[in-house]
Amino acid sequence: MQVQFREFNPFDLWIWLEFSTTPSRMEQQYIEEIFDSWFYLGKLGGFNAENLQVTEVGVDVSYLEYQEETADSSLMALMHNMGEFEYLGTWGRCWFDLGTSDAIALDILINALLRLNQEYVEIQKLIIGGENEDWPVQKTDRAKFDPSDN
Repeated sequence: MQVQFREFNPFDLWIWLEFSTTPSRMEQQYIEEIFDSWFYLGKLGGFNAENLQVTEVGVDVSYLEYQEETADSSLMALMHNMGEFEYLGTWGRCWFDLGTSDAIALDILINALLRLNQEYVEIQKLIIGGENEDWPVQKTDRAKFDPSDN
């Protein structure tokens, strides 16, 4: 799976997937569950790089004394909005407002999609951001998801 980054605006972000063939309904369900799960974790503040206490300890987390004060004092890192996943031929896309979530969210999504590609759904390309010349974004596409446009 090739990963490409294009123009990146975390508050107006399209994520594109190109499949080797038109995805079946089961394959679409796998994709949508990954994106839905990723979004819900982001909406709950799961992608907060300011509070990575377990990661910072390293390999041995036995008897880690988790600091609730550190977690409570970190700035919120919340995703704000997600559109419906859409398909057109061998392409899939979804719109996001990543809000204040940190870039670690993208690494986690990429890792999940890499594994999905290896095990279940052949994904040729993941494009994060920008426009797709094979499937242009119309103003009405954004307006469906972005309440500030209405």
